[in-house]
Amino acid sequence: MAQTPTTTDKSLDMGPEPYITDVDRMAVINKDYRNALWTGEHLQMTLMTIPPGGEIGTEIHHDTDQFVRVEQGRGIASMGSDKNMNDIRQYVRIGDVIFVPAGTWHNVMNTENFPLRLSAVYGPPHHPRGTVQAVSEQSAH
Repeated sequence: MAQTPTTTDKSLDMGPEPYITDVDRMAVINKDYRNALWTGEHLQMTLMTIPPGGEIGTEIHHDTDQFVRVEQGRGIASMGSDKNMNDIRQYVRIGDVIFVPAGTWHNVMNTENFPLRLSAVYGPPHHPRGTVQAVSEQSAH
């Protein structure tokens, strides 16, 4: 059964109030697949932890641009105009960023034996405020 994003006491979400934090540290602390760190009216940041061998899973956000930064680990990012064809496929590591325009199919896969930790900024917000998702829907199947 698929895990549905939920709002719980594990939520890190400090939005929409002004907030300053160390994203690197928060990404390492985060053990959930997805945890919204800050949600405002026009922007959202989530933290993601992808387990060894795991992936986000091929997805598309039709009305949301996305900025993904690798905070810890290494993997492969792929993007494309078609779900079955990836126009871009590249290894990523700490400090690399991935810009995903709205309407682009994308995936990030963990190629290492330790967690891949990401921060993702969505404009406009893509997930409900306070979202905490313990595992990916992909791994819940």
